[in-house]
Amino acid sequence: MAEAHQAVGFQFTVTPEGIDLHLSREVLKHIYLSGVTSWRKRAIRLKNGILTGVYPASPSSWLILVIAIMSTLYTRVDPSMGMIDSIKETLPVSDYMTVQTQTVVSAILFATGLWFSLILILRYTLKALLSYHGWIFESHGKKSFSTKLWLNLVKMLSGQRPLLYSFQASLPKLPVPRVEDTVRRYLESVRPLLDDEAYKQMETVANEFEKDPAPKLQKYLILKSWWSANYVSDWWEQYIYLRSRGPIMVNSNFYTMDLLYITPTHRQAARAGNVVHAMLQYRRKLERGEHAPVIPMCSFQMERMFNTCRIPGVETDYLQHLKDRKHLVVYHRGRFFKVWLYYGGRHLFPSELETQFQRILGDPTEPRPGEERLAALTAGDRVTWARARMKYFSQGVNKASLDAIETAAFFLTLDDESHGYDPENGRSLDMYAKSLLHGKCYDRWFDKSFTLIIYKNGKMGLNAEHSWGDSPIVGHMWEYVLATDCFQLGYTEEGHCKGDTNKGLALPTLLQWDIPSECQEIITRSYTLAKEIADDVDFHSFLFDEFGKGLIKRCRTSPDAFIQLALQLAQFRDKGKFCLTYESSMTRMFKEGRTETVRSCTCESTAFVRAMEDEGKTRLELFQKAADKHQNMYRLAMTGSGIDRHLFCLYIVSKYLGIDSPFLKQVLSEPWRLSTSQTPQQQLNLIDIQKFPKYVSAGGGFGPVSKQIVGFAIAVGCDLIPAIKKGTRRFSV
Repeated sequence: MAEAHQAVGFQFTVTPEGIDLHLSREVLKHIYLSGVTSWRKRAIRLKNGILTGVYPASPSSWLILVIAIMSTLYTRVDPSMGMIDSIKETLPVSDYMTVQTQTVVSAILFATGLWFSLILILRYTLKALLSYHGWIFESHGKKSFSTKLWLNLVKMLSGQRPLLYSFQASLPKLPVPRVEDTVRRYLESVRPLLDDEAYKQMETVANEFEKDPAPKLQKYLILKSWWSANYVSDWWEQYIYLRSRGPIMVNSNFYTMDLLYITPTHRQAARAGNVVHAMLQYRRKLERGEHAPVIPMCSFQMERMFNTCRIPGVETDYLQHLKDRKHLVVYHRGRFFKVWLYYGGRHLFPSELETQFQRILGDPTEPRPGEERLAALTAGDRVTWARARMKYFSQGVNKASLDAIETAAFFLTLDDESHGYDPENGRSLDMYAKSLLHGKCYDRWFDKSFTLIIYKNGKMGLNAEHSWGDSPIVGHMWEYVLATDCFQLGYTEEGHCKGDTNKGLALPTLLQWDIPSECQEIITRSYTLAKEIADDVDFHSFLFDEFGKGLIKRCRTSPDAFIQLALQLAQFRDKGKFCLTYESSMTRMFKEGRTETVRSCTCESTAFVRAMEDEGKTRLELFQKAADKHQNMYRLAMTGSGIDRHLFCLYIVSKYLGIDSPFLKQVLSEPWRLSTSQTPQQQLNLIDIQKFPKYVSAGGGFGPVSKQIVGFAIAVGCDLIPAIKKGTRRFSV
């Protein structure tokens, strides 16, 4: 076969006359091109690294400054106030270092030092500007003079084309709130949920905590904030995600949906070809830092989007992040295939990827014993998976195949089912969401940073692991992929990828496994556990297209506040009581920021809900007060004045010091009965929704983490995608 010959760079034969060496020109050509591409990548990264390192200045500004300083030597003006002469005196005089050369070198050294000093001044000036958050508290559509001045100064210092990571060194650190403020906000958040007696008890416990041991814990936390980039994020990643020993399927991983109304092609292999190629384009720009930054947001989480895998451990997991991974692993009908993503030093074209995926779809090979449900290990108990990995996958073909999966750029599932939105099937979105969230419990590799799922009918989606990053980060990539797939790459009239096919590509490699019967039993137990979790999740997904966020904004109301109040009203009418409500907010305006909790159930929101049950009260006024209150809390959370992350870190410090705090223990044990989230779908504005109204996504969502929680994911146009555990009543807004 041609592929087999091209896979060998050279062959030799031992003859009586000596060794007869045969070189393959084609393979040597690809080796050469691969090397050229590798060095080109290094050069681009070096260049962009320099540009980021000297930001907000530029290398050209150094040259301009050197020329300016050198020109003063001829005008007998000394802008250095004698520093050039001082530098000149320290330089030795020799045949190679004449007096004139000394003068030139001294001027260059002074100009370089001055340039670096100006960079630091500009960087700290930009950090001071980005520490200003007054603009976020202003009314929508209104800008004060200070905000306008701030905006112009930021634009001026940002330069023409900042790179993705240009602002990282200028972002402020997440501030540690005052204990008094956090306790006050906490008591305010639980007031509508407690009767007078219970509230007085909580107030007493909180006041005792505020006196002791809070001051001691706060000092240690402030010390950590000085030392670390972010006083929350590393502990949040470690204790909330990586140290959790329960299954991450449903409980942690989240999903993202395809375009709702549009399917660019119904050919599974073709859709996979375009989408994978678009992801490789996104990854290349990401590695080079060439994506435009979302000012003033931190881009730290994007670094681990690709080439990342969660590795199980007995006590804690860890994240393995690599660079320049040139393959992905594809799962189809119980088998795993390794597919190379490069040919001749370049990415495979969409048509070439389609050919590779079509080969996998047509492969008749049957799974080996234990192979079909192998990925169920990633869906089950973490300790079980960690021990099985050490015992059965640490050597031989099993280790080689597992390494191929864990070191892949990402994981791709060519699903043998068809899903997507069907207006004639009221349950279509429910089944679509459940498939993305957990699938069959063994056809997604839940440890990979994300699994791309391409369905038989051409629809697609993502299942993402949560520890490395949050949903807006995945949403950024997803928007780019959807726009590139539909508006740049496109398809032929027959639905195939555009471009010629390359029949000389090496065949996808079928990964080999030798799974003993004992390990197969462990896989079966993990699958049984995962199946129980999946079967225990009910989804009710529906579209609300009567109006969207545009109308809500024209009513001078925050769409987020509008939805949160609607959820509070629905909760009260369904259950007859209020509950602790979780909404996720981001803190990415700070270095390495992740999320904060907004406690959506407030005294103002409960007053509005009760007014909706009593026609004699002014509803609109109470609605506006509740919406303003919620919006203010959301802004406080975004600007580092939230409640829960601060209390969480104080609790971690108390555990390190061996201090028992009844207040912190009670706060962190309170159950969240209603969990909500919302993800912006138009971060890059690559798809003009006004021009192409059908090109909207249904967003995504999370699974409920316990039987008592009702979860909502809010998508574009206020479409709601609730995830409800069995044992609770369904309700809608």
